[in-house]
Amino acid sequence: MRNEKRERLHGPAAVYIKLTRVKYFPESAPVQLEFDKVKHLLQEHCKTELGKQMVEELRLHTHIDYVKNALQQAHEYKQLVLLQQHFPNDYVLNLRQELRLLEIQGAVLSGEQFIQLRKLAESMHSIVRFFDTDRKVTYAGLYSVIAQTYYEKKIIAQIDEVLDEAGQVRDNATPELAKIRMALFRKRTELRRVFDRILGKLQKQGYLADIEESFLNGRRVVAIFAEQKRMVKGILHGESDTRRTAFLEPEETIQLNNEVFSLERDESREVYRILRTLTAELQQYQGLLQGYHDILGIFDFIRAKARLALDINGNYPMLVSQAQVHLVEAYHPLLLLYNRRQGKPTVPINLTLDKDNHILVISGPNAGGKTVTLKTVGLIQLMLQAGLLVPVHPTSQLGIFRQLMIHIGDTQSLEFELSTYSSHLRNMKHFMENASGKTLFFIDELGSGSDPNLGGAFAEVIMEELARKHAFGIVTTHYLNLKIMAGKVKGIINAAMGFDEQNLQPMYKLLVGKPGSSYTFSIAQRIGLDPALINRARKLVDEGHFRLDKLLNKAEQDLQKVEQKEKELQKLLRENERLKREYEVLSDKERVQQQYNVLKLQNKIKEEELTYLKDMERKLKQIVIEWKRTEDKQKVIKQAEALLFRKREQAINDKQQKKVQDKFEELTGDVKIGDRVKIRTNNQVGKVIELRGKNAIVQIGNIPMQVKMSDLVRVQERQKVE
Repeated sequence: MRNEKRERLHGPAAVYIKLTRVKYFPESAPVQLEFDKVKHLLQEHCKTELGKQMVEELRLHTHIDYVKNALQQAHEYKQLVLLQQHFPNDYVLNLRQELRLLEIQGAVLSGEQFIQLRKLAESMHSIVRFFDTDRKVTYAGLYSVIAQTYYEKKIIAQIDEVLDEAGQVRDNATPELAKIRMALFRKRTELRRVFDRILGKLQKQGYLADIEESFLNGRRVVAIFAEQKRMVKGILHGESDTRRTAFLEPEETIQLNNEVFSLERDESREVYRILRTLTAELQQYQGLLQGYHDILGIFDFIRAKARLALDINGNYPMLVSQAQVHLVEAYHPLLLLYNRRQGKPTVPINLTLDKDNHILVISGPNAGGKTVTLKTVGLIQLMLQAGLLVPVHPTSQLGIFRQLMIHIGDTQSLEFELSTYSSHLRNMKHFMENASGKTLFFIDELGSGSDPNLGGAFAEVIMEELARKHAFGIVTTHYLNLKIMAGKVKGIINAAMGFDEQNLQPMYKLLVGKPGSSYTFSIAQRIGLDPALINRARKLVDEGHFRLDKLLNKAEQDLQKVEQKEKELQKLLRENERLKREYEVLSDKERVQQQYNVLKLQNKIKEEELTYLKDMERKLKQIVIEWKRTEDKQKVIKQAEALLFRKREQAINDKQQKKVQDKFEELTGDVKIGDRVKIRTNNQVGKVIELRGKNAIVQIGNIPMQVKMSDLVRVQERQKVE
């Protein structure tokens, strides 16, 4: 596998940097840590083919700037989603075929394909407009994707000059096409009149079948009873399946049909020529359009990362340049999703690996969560260096590693005829020969598969060598000698998985700083094993070994009691913190709701404007038709004036009325001096300063007006709802 590659840091048009990818041992390490399952979840959130391809090609990188940029982009998009701010990448466009055709000289795109390219340019325009001056700074990571490109308005202009919104070539695209279509319109009109006259004649003669007319071979034909087909002059084009109906092209329409057919072919040739010319004109923008397409795919990929982060409570931790793992409230993302579906809680882990304590030895009972803890750390590191937000508290600090080595489970090799332990030693040999200060390794059950004494001795040697090379890693074990050496060898520390001895239940909680008991005899007692058998087993165990395991057992239980008391002491502080967070959440929700209401009102206004414009368009088209048909042009002009000016006045009045209704509410009762009143005719609000019989003097701003009392209604300002 190649480990070096030149990749784009900020998007399709940005500067290339040299990236080094993480080295795995074995090659299946990401699969063993279930990174492939995370990629599958990520791919489910992608809408574009390019986004899915980027997930498929997702790799781990060691360049901290690349990782930071990828995490920043996902974090910013996640914030947009949480704040319910719309990002304009709605179109799902997979235009590889269209863009490939645009590269080929002499290729011709269809009208529908041009419309798709127009949508691509339109989407890019919306994205460019989204990044106003403030958003370029607020969402700098997202903006970096388009920082080196630009929007070319000529693309849409050239398409709109030739095609309408349905992708059909406009009549005025060229003078020749306009001439052909005008001639075609006239011939079709003439053909329709002649054909209607023939239908009426045949109808009177009783020759027409039920369906009357149809089209065959692109020609307009009449449907007559088969027995009457010789009574009508023309060309027979076919018969129905029952042979009771014959389809005949009347003699009078043959020449007209020929002329229509000829004009249609001329039209097709001219349309083809126009589309070919337009294709050639847009070929100069092929690279730019390809960049637009890539950008939409990149934003789709970033959106998928943000959506996945919301699913797994993913956050942006602190990145540090040196090798380090400091996890605060870290979760295994797949276990978190599984437990959530099952309605079960998931216990987070907290641990730190740094230059002083870089190897963690985890001990404790079986099924207590040792392997899950190991896999949690490994998977989080994989996700981080792939640019994915990880399920940890944002105060976590994570570094960048160049190598990842893993040994989990039975690695017996039938191919090389190696036993489990032989394969284990073979892998450990690779670990010791290749480990460095930029290596992160995971070993599950170090030394297992051999004689406990001999296997434990080799395990100590392996641990000492890895510690000497300053490698970072986690080791799980039951070996007592490894628990002891953790306190003697520099860089190695102990940890244990918590266990509830009373209920014989694992707590799945990592306790760093002390070794753990295997609870062998406690578990045997609780499950009801014969006490005599337990005592015999105790006698077979070395007395010192037994006393140490018992001491570890007692120390772990005492530690659990101390932690319980500490939790009680911290209860008030946590309650205050919870109330603070609730207040912040409520504040955020209120701000989001206000933004949502504004957007909702804006969208409603736009919908009303669109409805009004469509209605105006329909009525204006009708007026144009009337202008062509009628001789009374003055009447049509009056209709147009009434439509345009009255609608405009009505729109102004409606807007003013809506504004007044939102701000004031009407009151009953007689109007008195000093009352605030609304004038019904124009919806203006003023104050009554004088009464004169049936009239009143109302001051609107600085201008007094005389208004009839019957046109006034008392109002007051609406109270704002807190």
